[in-house]
Amino acid sequence: MPHTLVIIPTYNERENIEPIVSRVLASAPSADVLIVDDSSPDGTGVIADELAARHPSVMVLHRSSKEGLGAAYLEGFGWGLSHGYTTLVQMDADGSHLPEQLPSLLAAATTSDVVLGSRWIPGGSIVNWPWHRRMLSQGGSTYSRILLRLPQRDVTGGFRVFSAIALDRMRLGSVESHGYCFQIDMLLHAVRAGLVVTEVPITFVERTLGASKMSSRIVIEAMGRVTMWGLTGQTARRAAAVPPPAAVTSRQG
Repeated sequence: MPHTLVIIPTYNERENIEPIVSRVLASAPSADVLIVDDSSPDGTGVIADELAARHPSVMVLHRSSKEGLGAAYLEGFGWGLSHGYTTLVQMDADGSHLPEQLPSLLAAATTSDVVLGSRWIPGGSIVNWPWHRRMLSQGGSTYSRILLRLPQRDVTGGFRVFSAIALDRMRLGSVESHGYCFQIDMLLHAVRAGLVVTEVPITFVERTLGASKMSSRIVIEAMGRVTMWGLTGQTARRAAAVPPPAAVTSRQG
């Protein structure tokens, strides 16, 4: 296995962080884990420090405040790249991403720049989601795919693998989003950079402990940003398709 870092952002995940880290270490024993905690008031950061004290392959990055999922991942990516990791994984702390599926994603990463754990391709599935949540996720993914001309089926999923080279080519400094649409933003950067993106089917399981951070306001805000990206991109494409005006030669005499 390449030099792999699994990045797990946390905010108020004291019930979930220890079992999820244990499962990651069991499923990918050659990988290291970086917990990025946004100063969780429930003491998640303290539990993370205890895990790091017991496991040499677990590290903790403490952030001073809650600044959004995307900001946590970007800081984790920066930390991993600066420490020489060649393969970087992003996954949730709430148990919705099954660590037992890490080997299949990492195997695909040997021949791809970016690997998406996909719920919406054959073999992918969702467990314990109500119909309205399924429609919201699938509808948001379809809307983003069409507007941004993305060929991938699951553009909002958060279980992903990136090569260090891919992250460098994606120019992370230009990633604008820190909320729900961070995943769309990252995929858009990957596709526009000409990277090889592969989807691998996963089973997504709704959390059983703790509270979800998802809300309708977050989704509406994300779709507004996607709409802006789509319209801006279409304007740029139309401008590029218009030939420049013919040169006018002036003659005298």
